[in-house]
Amino acid sequence: MTPPLRIGFIGAGANTRSRHLPGFQEIPGVVLAAVCNRTEESSRKVAQAFGIPVVAPDWRAIIDSPTIDAVCIGTWPNLHAELTIAALRAGKHVLTEARMARDLGEALLMFAEAQRHPQLVAQIVPAPMSLAFDATIVKLINAGVLGSLREVSVMCTNNTQVDSALPSGWRQDPQLSGKNTLALGIYYEMTLRWLGRGVTTLSADAAIFTPQRKNAQGEQQTMTIPERVTVLGRYADAARFLAHFSSVELTAPRNEIRLHGSRAGLRLDFITNQLWLTEAAGPERLVEIMPALGDAWRVEADFIASIREDRPVTLTDFATGVSYMRFTEAVWSSWNEQGRWVTI
Repeated sequence: MTPPLRIGFIGAGANTRSRHLPGFQEIPGVVLAAVCNRTEESSRKVAQAFGIPVVAPDWRAIIDSPTIDAVCIGTWPNLHAELTIAALRAGKHVLTEARMARDLGEALLMFAEAQRHPQLVAQIVPAPMSLAFDATIVKLINAGVLGSLREVSVMCTNNTQVDSALPSGWRQDPQLSGKNTLALGIYYEMTLRWLGRGVTTLSADAAIFTPQRKNAQGEQQTMTIPERVTVLGRYADAARFLAHFSSVELTAPRNEIRLHGSRAGLRLDFITNQLWLTEAAGPERLVEIMPALGDAWRVEADFIASIREDRPVTLTDFATGVSYMRFTEAVWSSWNEQGRWVTI
């Protein structure tokens, strides 16, 4: 009989409550053992809602507990590196929320620590939007349907920061979010999955239109994380990368990734949640996602399978996390240096 696997939860935000806790509850032999959220009150609410027996006084109590086998980190990025490194050193498997860290330096420290403990599972929650389409996109690319890749085009715009009177959130706080900018990392991660490679050089331009905002406590803060950013990049094989992200557009939102090849193009529309294919000069047609290839959210099941069955982590391993953090860091460096081309 498989021994129970006991998980401690540090941070219990929306994604942990809606995804991780219910997901782990469904797996036989997995025990939700302890929780520590930002306040004791919020910890108790989560514990009561999910039948968790222990409310830990602080995160160290979870990591130091000899009865806990794995840690699920659901905090903001500012704690990901510290908690991950401490958990691995304590002999615990780690599932951490994305983004991997605040910056590349922290991500590299996490990766190095995971390399020192190859017997432990170290996994990052994957970008979820394309999960149902990933296998189909990779299959089409590998079958040569697109021909040679010419350009990757990413577009993600909305109006979430148009109102200058709105208070800043944690994503606009560099102490909490670091150099993570808008949805840069999460969209780049999806392209890494499909292509198996990233850009080798890039240039970025960014802007902050509301230089100061009040935070949740009513204190005026200077904004340092862009409200819009555009990235031009090049792959080693001469294919191009183009991405535009904005939170200050008043027009209808745009949310898609396009892959342009010499024979055909793919367009993944995240607004309608549909994948489209255009071959040669023909009309755009909907790509049917076969059920066997459309397996979507399996994060918790995959994490447990990696622990119990020694399966390699694919969605998402720390090496991939370092890759998207390296991209994010390069974009940050470029726009802060007037669009200087940065080699990754």
